[in-house]
Amino acid sequence: MTDLLHDLHAIQGQSPWVDNLKRAYLHDGTLARLVARGVRGVTSNPSIFQKAISGSPDYDAQFTSLVKAGAATEVAYWTMVIDDVRDACDVLRQVYDDSNGADGYVSLEVSPTAAEDTPRTEAAARELRGRVDRPNVMIKIPATIQGIPAIQTMVGEGRDINVTLIFSLERYEQVIDAYISGLEDLAERGGDVSAPASVGSFFISRVDTEVDRRLEKLATPPALALRGQAAIAQGVLANHLARQRFSGPRWDKLAAKGAKMQRPLWASTSTKNPAYPDTLYVDSLIGPDTVNTLPEATIEAFADHGTLARSVDSVPAIARAQATWTALGEVGIDMDDVARTLEGEGVASFVKSFEELLATLEARAHELAG
Repeated sequence: MTDLLHDLHAIQGQSPWVDNLKRAYLHDGTLARLVARGVRGVTSNPSIFQKAISGSPDYDAQFTSLVKAGAATEVAYWTMVIDDVRDACDVLRQVYDDSNGADGYVSLEVSPTAAEDTPRTEAAARELRGRVDRPNVMIKIPATIQGIPAIQTMVGEGRDINVTLIFSLERYEQVIDAYISGLEDLAERGGDVSAPASVGSFFISRVDTEVDRRLEKLATPPALALRGQAAIAQGVLANHLARQRFSGPRWDKLAAKGAKMQRPLWASTSTKNPAYPDTLYVDSLIGPDTVNTLPEATIEAFADHGTLARSVDSVPAIARAQATWTALGEVGIDMDDVARTLEGEGVASFVKSFEELLATLEARAHELAG
């Protein structure tokens, strides 16, 4: 019997990626085993690396060597992270080659402190891509207002981009336009528009966490009846929006030259509310040309008892999503405000993780110097 992870792609056309990266996975073969089971990519973020580096002795020897060689703390951090990403890219390289660059990517995020600085984001994306020096690294750029022009510029330079921290349909439209405009810029310069790959990462469970909190504050029967529905509805509508935007004359002109659709990616797909099924954000968002990046516990839950059925783009699913979206507005939920709140919290959370890890490393460096 094949693993449901394998079948998710082979039968339904959705690519499962693992939402974690740490050195132990590379040294003990965990990542290679996940790839053998059907995992087709890796995502990372500052919070993931904070847990990996702070919570494990696996990095101690390299960090000590770097500090003794005179490396500053942040330089040492990026050196360790880039080494992990480079090694993970090598594990995924066969998937990348076999899929002709559709999958097999390892995502590495620019410094979260650059999220609201377009020139810094662009410079960081170029630097990280060059330092990893693997064709299957995908640089993550947050979908902040300042990140949108950076996305267009990077795609226009032919780079593979994971657009992260998307929380609204309006912002997603801007992300799609930045991607398409970047491909048009690349084509105008005579570049190969078939080369860049991109995903647009919607954070799923965080939407339900915030919306449910607001619904429970309202405490009316119609509001309470909508708990646990906003995140799936937004994902379904985001996928529907992608199908609309990646069609028609503008896109067809690029597709004729081999351009790849920017696939919707479902991130934050572990359920935060124990009252909800642990595979809710996998089972409900299955469809072709999409990605779901899952933490290990959700991978095992889906492999054990997930439902392998196309669910994200059926006519009934779209109708339910549209009805849910209307009902949320009718009970007083401002989804634009939800998105602003979650984007601010997402950026702040990554900055906090990044700064806390640097502080931890700085303390270790002082201990070594003493």
